[in-house]
Amino acid sequence: MTEREPASVTTAVAEAVRRAVRDVAPDAGDADPLVRPSAFADLQANVALPLGKRLRRAPAEVAEEIAAGLREHSGLVAAVEVSGPGFLNLTVADAELWRRVASHLADDDRLGVPRPRLGERTVIDYSAPNIAKEMHVGHLRTTIIGDCLARVLDHLGADVVRQNHLGDWGTQFGMLIQYLDEHPDRPWHARELYGGDGVPALDALYREARAEFDADPAFAERARARVVALQAGHEATLRTWRAIVAESERTFDALYRRLGVLLTLDDSFGESFYNPWLPDVVRELEDAGIAVESEGALCVFDPDVTGPDGDPVPLIVRKSDGGFGYDATDLATLRYRLRELKANRLLYVVDSRQAQHFRLVFAAGRRAGWVPDDVEVRHVGFGTVLGPDGRPFRTRAGATVRLGDLLDDAVERARAVIAEKNPELPPAELDALAETVGIASVKYAELATSRTKDYVFDVSRMVSFTGDTGAYLQYAHARVRSILRRAEPGLLAEPAIEVAVTPEPAERALILLLDAFGDRLAEVGETCEPHRLCGYLYDLARAFTDFYEACPVLGAATDAQRGNRLALCRLTAATLRQGLGLLGVNAPDRL
Repeated sequence: MTEREPASVTTAVAEAVRRAVRDVAPDAGDADPLVRPSAFADLQANVALPLGKRLRRAPAEVAEEIAAGLREHSGLVAAVEVSGPGFLNLTVADAELWRRVASHLADDDRLGVPRPRLGERTVIDYSAPNIAKEMHVGHLRTTIIGDCLARVLDHLGADVVRQNHLGDWGTQFGMLIQYLDEHPDRPWHARELYGGDGVPALDALYREARAEFDADPAFAERARARVVALQAGHEATLRTWRAIVAESERTFDALYRRLGVLLTLDDSFGESFYNPWLPDVVRELEDAGIAVESEGALCVFDPDVTGPDGDPVPLIVRKSDGGFGYDATDLATLRYRLRELKANRLLYVVDSRQAQHFRLVFAAGRRAGWVPDDVEVRHVGFGTVLGPDGRPFRTRAGATVRLGDLLDDAVERARAVIAEKNPELPPAELDALAETVGIASVKYAELATSRTKDYVFDVSRMVSFTGDTGAYLQYAHARVRSILRRAEPGLLAEPAIEVAVTPEPAERALILLLDAFGDRLAEVGETCEPHRLCGYLYDLARAFTDFYEACPVLGAATDAQRGNRLALCRLTAATLRQGLGLLGVNAPDRL
């Protein structure tokens, strides 16, 4: 088995079916074995149906021949039955199931998960707040989804490069800096706010500057001159700009640490970083004959992307006034990540409403020869966070909801729920648990929703210890750890697994699900859909409940049975902890 093959019993059985198919029809070795979970056995292979059609033979007859070949691999497949029009019901050998439990437990750090993405350098663009503005609900999805993908892909062996594409350049900064220069008495540094946060002050000052810009032509002219000074490298202007950026990054960093995401200041690459490359980008596009003049601007057109009027939509490389916008910056960013960072996979975790923009950028990059055919460049789009009314989430006054306020609401709700369940909990412990559960609830609710769909931000539902929630999974992990704490210390020292024990149906189901962990992570890495991992963990928690209710652990009939069941508890706890960790969610031992 190579590092690029998920190490699961399902994969092993699929390969055995594939070999049996080749024995029946040597020219059909490329056929998908179609191995799936089954309600009638451990697994089901449906390959005989399309293969029978391909060979112009009865599928049931083909299935019988495949079954005969599979029976020769009794070490893996203990029983094969043909049912219906040609379904193969497959029962995995008991010893193989227990062997895999032992193997995964022995692999403490990885639980048997391979590294199928070794040698791949993946650049992930996510979060991307704007300097001098507060992070709001619109930054929640990109930050949480991007962080989860970074964790999963790193675990699968990829060399992950995190990129926080900050909005730190443009006309708005000339406007803000000019306003600050003309109002030196207005505090905005954290030190001037007695340890407070400078970004809310900067955000408010920017709104004042914007109003004056719109109302006062003289101020607007001075602000435009300040933009020129900024772009020209005027030292005093740059000094203020750097201070604004630093103030903002401190605030972002504090919020990232509270959220428990991996982004650091070292991952920040603002729009300003790419300014030196913009002229080269324009020159290369012109030399390649891709960029053309249109109404005084330099544009790239894709005939396959048209607007409501049927005309091609322009990607503006250089504006009519000679300046550059975010179209040019995004082209320079794409070029930099491919040439300088040597990426062979690029993921942009950005709102789905930007789909057309990224389609144009990626197409231009391919036409310019920057994006090789073997490099994947993907826009990982996502839907909108909605309020209880089903509309984009806003405050009652109609303002955008601050991200910090969302987290505070979730933590307060978690505190109330936990306090009701544990009235004797000391205040300090209650505060710590409320923060852990509240943040986890927000993150899990975000990730458990298919990223392409909108979802309603409902704190009461999120912070519930029942149903498909982060709090429920945290509780499930703590419950398994509680079982293990009650076990005799000697039984916990080493995995003691007897492969000769016949597993009960609930044990078989739990083993097969535990064994599929690597497969599910590989799916997340391929599809960039974290909800697949959330669904897996929820199914695992429910499968453990079924197992625990049907199969006494500490009160098992024999020592061998008890040892095997404790091993299943250990592996379940470890898988829940690692899976939650890959979601960026803490898994407390007690809850």
